[in-house]
Amino acid sequence: MFRNAKREAGKEGQSRKGKMKLEVYADRMSQPSRAVIIFCKVNGIDYTELKVDISKREHLTPEFAEINPMKQLPAIVDGKFKLFESHSILIYLACAFPGVADHWYPADLFKRSKIHSVLYWHHSNLRRAADTYVTNTTILPTLGHPSNQQAAAEAEKLLFSSLSKIESFWLKGDGPFLLGGNQPSIADLSLVCELMQLEVLDEKDRDRFFGPYKKVQQWIKHTRNATSPHFDNVHIILMKVKEKLTNKPLMEANHGGARDIEKRWRSRM
Repeated sequence: MFRNAKREAGKEGQSRKGKMKLEVYADRMSQPSRAVIIFCKVNGIDYTELKVDISKREHLTPEFAEINPMKQLPAIVDGKFKLFESHSILIYLACAFPGVADHWYPADLFKRSKIHSVLYWHHSNLRRAADTYVTNTTILPTLGHPSNQQAAAEAEKLLFSSLSKIESFWLKGDGPFLLGGNQPSIADLSLVCELMQLEVLDEKDRDRFFGPYKKVQQWIKHTRNATSPHFDNVHIILMKVKEKLTNKPLMEANHGGARDIEKRWRSRM
């Protein structure tokens, strides 16, 4: 439980120049939570991961509200400093922790500003599209809940538009990563973690979205390889949900399996 984990984290002591070890509050079914965890692992940041189980409404407790009054994930505590919103967290980690390679969040102001433009675009386009589409076409119907078909149709258009923009604009350049980079930035990690949520769609639907966009497919592979083995390890929970969704006859015979998927899916934010 969240409260017990927090007490255990407090026992671990200090780790960086007198500071308490970084605490990361997350649920791995959450796309932005996964991005923060992968970033910490890839860059060797010493941290304690504290699971906040949204399916158990732990994000609504007074204890977690002290960490993040918005009651969303992820959030971090670094000493006395508290921060939420994954993009802000990634920027902070890249700046505050020694040893993080410059390519993640370059010191060059122009390059940083370009990364900011991708991150701002992400929230109002790709994130909104992928989350709404998957929820209304796959998760809710599987669980026997009503879905919003109009919202799904609008999300589908926005998702195709977002993938097209990534293919034709954000991946324009000589390098294999966003903005023509030769190595990944925090923007690459955030957006690829978002797109991984489409793994729970059936294969035909995934191919329909990704098929026309060869550069996007290669970019996902490059980002995954650049953060290996941590990328795949952190996404294990999502792959388990995918496995249960693709085995629908077994899931229908096992209502407990459906309830488990519902709990896990509600933890995405």
